[in-house]
Amino acid sequence: MKRIRVAAAVVWDGALLLMTQRPPGGALGLQWEFPGGKIEPAETPEQAIVREVREELGVRAMPQERLDTVVHDYSHGLRVEVVFVLCTLDSMDFKIGHGVQATRWQIPAETDLAEVLAADREFLRSLGAR
Repeated sequence: MKRIRVAAAVVWDGALLLMTQRPPGGALGLQWEFPGGKIEPAETPEQAIVREVREELGVRAMPQERLDTVVHDYSHGLRVEVVFVLCTLDSMDFKIGHGVQATRWQIPAETDLAEVLAADREFLRSLGAR
């Protein structure tokens, strides 16, 4: 089973949580997820978030603290370790880049978990998603 490490930015605007939608195509196309992405070799989760958020949303992320780490095995042969990091952003004026179809702000309790990447669901449940 192939294993990757991913950093996920947990960004709040009041009671609303920022989510991004993956582009169409592939096994996980059009599913919603936390902003972020793969952690490169010799990179910390915080460094990965700064890089990935700049690439995906065109803004600067400021990591605050690690909240949780979740490991999920996908049926297509991928094991993902997701490090969730609380972040603030220097702007909410996004310039959507490659790897993001759309963004939305949502209340966790109103999140349809069927639309979210399986690796993110457990953490979303801890925030009140059903």
